[in-house]
Order: sequence, then structure tokens, then C-alpha cells
Amino acid sequence: MRFKLESALPFGLLFPSVAFLALLILAPIGQAFLLAFQTETGEFALAAFQRMASDTAFNEAVRNTFLLLLTIVPLQIVLALAMALLIHARLRGQTLFLYVFAIPMAISDLAAGLVWLSIFTERGYLNSILQSLGWIQQPLLLLSYQNPQGIFAAVVVAESWRATAIVMVILVAGLQMIPRDFFEAAELFGAGTLKRTWYVVLPLLRPSLQTALIIRTLFAFQTFAVVFALAGRTLPVLAGEAYTWYYSNRNPAVAAAMAFLILLLSLLATVVYLRVLQVREEERAR
Repeated sequence: MRFKLESALPFGLLFPSVAFLALLILAPIGQAFLLAFQTETGEFALAAFQRMASDTAFNEAVRNTFLLLLTIVPLQIVLALAMALLIHARLRGQTLFLYVFAIPMAISDLAAGLVWLSIFTERGYLNSILQSLGWIQQPLLLLSYQNPQGIFAAVVVAESWRATAIVMVILVAGLQMIPRDFFEAAELFGAGTLKRTWYVVLPLLRPSLQTALIIRTLFAFQTFAVVFALAGRTLPVLAGEAYTWYYSNRNPAVAAAMAFLILLLSLLATVVYLRVLQVREEERAR
């Protein structure tokens, strides 16, 4: 009897997590699948996907989503790696650096968008400071619909500030797993900071980089609140179009099709990262 209880204990501990995933993740995915592929009469069809693809903003939303992904993710990886190496260097005040860098993690997506809206808007902090310094005579219209490059740059800055801390935490944890003997040996053989980073840190940090890239790419496909706060529909993205189809157009089928497309793109990106950054067994054994 005692043996049966001990063997069942791991399953009992896993049950709350499994139930959480089933109720709050798997069930909505199944519901979205039915909404995307079923018609009002209950027949399976691709009408929702056809309407989604024929929408005038669809191609632009796909383009903007991938542009943001290709811009934000590499930028955040580089910034997060620099921040993680600074913390790992054990300089004086490293704890303060960690706390300051982690502040954006406590701010929601929409709140971060509103914070940067107060900075980049026509009468925001940025224009006020530049005008008080005499560097500009007229306010910069960074968020005007006539300045798409300015809107894009503002979204990149806001989203990078908001989510780089998540990547940093993952990389800091990965750096803690690397024995300091490797760094000391590299320094003993005359390797500078760049060589240590390229030949020691990055190869040993590959599992953490893989995790960070997967998580950040999934979030990049879902970028919405920051874009909505700074640009509205001036800069359409896939997640924003799904929101528009559901709440504004009152068409949950097309919104579900859009969500299903985001899911497929996320799965594809995950598979690519797992294949490209695959860690071999012999590398794990080192």
C-alpha cells in the first residue's frame, strides 16, 4: 500500500499543473480551432482563413509583425547578454544593477506602452526636454501617421525596454551554471573580453540562449498592447488584428483564424530554434 502511494505521489504533484494547462491553455486552443475551421452550420471549411487573407490590413500586419520580430529579438538578445555579463562580472553594486534592470518586469504591457506614450507624444517628455535645451524649435511628431518610421522606432524602443529583462534573467541563470574555472583558464591564456565571450560564454550559454530566443519570439508574435498604446491601428500587427476582428468587427471566427496563424508561426519558430541551436549529447556531458 505504501509503495502504491509513493509511486502515485509524483502524479499527484503534477496534477495541478496538468489541470491548469488543460483548462486555461489546451481548452481555449481547442475552442479556437473549432471557431476557425467550423462554419455557423457546423461544417468544416476555410472560409474564416479566406476572409482573413483577403482583408486589406492582413499583409501589412504580417509584414509589421515579422519586422518587429527581426528587429526586437536580436536587439534584446544583445542587450540582455551585455546586462547579464555586467551582473556576472561581480562588480561593486551588481545587485543594484540587477534590481534596476529588472524593474520593467513589474510593469504590464499596456502600462509600458502608456509610459512611453507620455515620452514620445507631441507634448511628451522628450519634446519638452529637447525644446528646453534649445535643440529643436518645433515638437517632433514621432507618433504621427505621416511618420511610420518614427512609430516603428518608438515601438521597438518601448518593447525592448519592457521585455529585455525577461531575457536577461534567463541568461543570468545560464551564466551561473558555467564554472568560473573556464573564465579563469581563458584569462590565463590571454583571452580578452570579446574572445572569452565568443569562445567560452556563447557556446556554453547555448541552452539558455535557445530558451530565451524561444520565449522572446513567442512574445514577439503576440506583441499588441505596446503597439496599441503608441500607434493604435496605424501599425497593424497580427495580434492587434485578432483583437480588432473579435471586439470591433464582432467576428470570432476570423479572430480565431488569426490566433491559429500566430500559433502555427510560433510552433514553426520553436522548431527552427530547437534544430539550429540543438545541444548534442557529447556537449551536454562536458
